[in-house]
Amino acid sequence: MRIGSGFDVHAFGPGDHVMLGGVRMPHAQGVVAHSDGDVVLHALADALLGAVGAGDIGQLFPDSDPAWRGAASRMLLRRVMQEITGRGYRVVNCDVTVLAQAPRLAPHRDTMRANIAADLGVRIEDVSVKATTTERLGFVGRAEGIAAQAVVLLAPAEPTPA
Repeated sequence: MRIGSGFDVHAFGPGDHVMLGGVRMPHAQGVVAHSDGDVVLHALADALLGAVGAGDIGQLFPDSDPAWRGAASRMLLRRVMQEITGRGYRVVNCDVTVLAQAPRLAPHRDTMRANIAADLGVRIEDVSVKATTTERLGFVGRAEGIAAQAVVLLAPAEPTPA
């Protein structure tokens, strides 16, 4: 078994939505990012990569490479999963916490969980997504940005029958 943790943060900037867990959510601002700026999926990708000692999302998809400009984070996560399965592991479960004053996740939580479950190849019951505010403290509390942290548990992949 392998455990990985990940964290991502993006500042708010111009825009009218944020991407979280592969869901486009209306918001008064967007995020400043090279890709679509989905902190949920970026934190999850870092957790997965960390669990197998494969670096981080910035190493696989550097912001210095124009190929990743505006990239959909779900596509990046699926590429990370190819790395995980290629190393002989499967996801057991994941737990993600979003730190934000807004937007509210509740109306989108089930869609986020379904997206993540599909991309990781697990059941929706194996995906937890929750949110918290910081009680108006720090950059999150001042609504200057949004953050997410993730934890994953990996197990060796089941051997393929001969």
